[in-house]
Amino acid sequence: MLHRLNAALDLLEHALAEGAPVDVTAMARVAATSEHHLRRTFSALAGTPIGEYVRRRRMTLAAADVLDERLTLLDVATRHGYGSTEAFNRAFRAVHGVSAGQARRTRAPLVSQPRVSFHLHLEGSDSMRYRIVDKQAFHLVGARARVPLVHLGRNHAIEDFVRGLGQDVREQVAALSDQEPAGPLSVSDALDDSRAEGSELDHWYAAATSRQAPPGLERLDVPAGAWLVLTASGPHPQAMQHLWRDAYGQFFPSNPWRTRPGPELLRTELHDDGTGTGELWLPVEPEQR
Repeated sequence: MLHRLNAALDLLEHALAEGAPVDVTAMARVAATSEHHLRRTFSALAGTPIGEYVRRRRMTLAAADVLDERLTLLDVATRHGYGSTEAFNRAFRAVHGVSAGQARRTRAPLVSQPRVSFHLHLEGSDSMRYRIVDKQAFHLVGARARVPLVHLGRNHAIEDFVRGLGQDVREQVAALSDQEPAGPLSVSDALDDSRAEGSELDHWYAAATSRQAPPGLERLDVPAGAWLVLTASGPHPQAMQHLWRDAYGQFFPSNPWRTRPGPELLRTELHDDGTGTGELWLPVEPEQR
């Protein structure tokens, strides 16, 4: 898996060197995976959306040409895929903090985005415990809100939303649960593939059920399919949030599975000492071989 990801990054770098658009669909073909999974894997492993990485890498390569006074700034803009110096300057300033002309005149400090490559880094010999569960179609029934994505630390928007539901609604949702994963769930849906910090998603306080939604609650239909189930225990919410890191950083590079579109389910049990136990359910499918 990792060697295919690096081959896809080679394709990206070739496009940047040619001043051509980066074709993420073609990258996914080289990586032998779906574009959906490639975008999410890159964001999880590199810590930045692939689109942002492309923009910063393109301007890193462009900076060397900007400092070469044998080239006009229009030559540089055209070489890196821009139709005008104005558009190029906007992109250059967004990364480096100065215009291309200022960089050339003043030799101002510039920003370099190193090239990303993925390597397997072993930390001890502990095995990762996981389950693959095949589920029939089911419903998620509960309440939802549009909230910002927070990678680490408390998500105050989610906390305020759940607190605002009231005890009666939370008990109503809990009573609807009739299958795995049991109990009230934190559900993430309609995420941007970039998974950029601050991007928005639909957060559901919901239960997995075969029942219909009672008045006042909403329903999300989930098709049949396979699910990757990972568990973790530790400080809340960090240990739970690390489940996504473990999935993309350890499980997927080592196993012939990839994510498929669908909601992501987190079941959490909180303890009095500030720790918790979490179970993350990700919709998956076998890798194409």
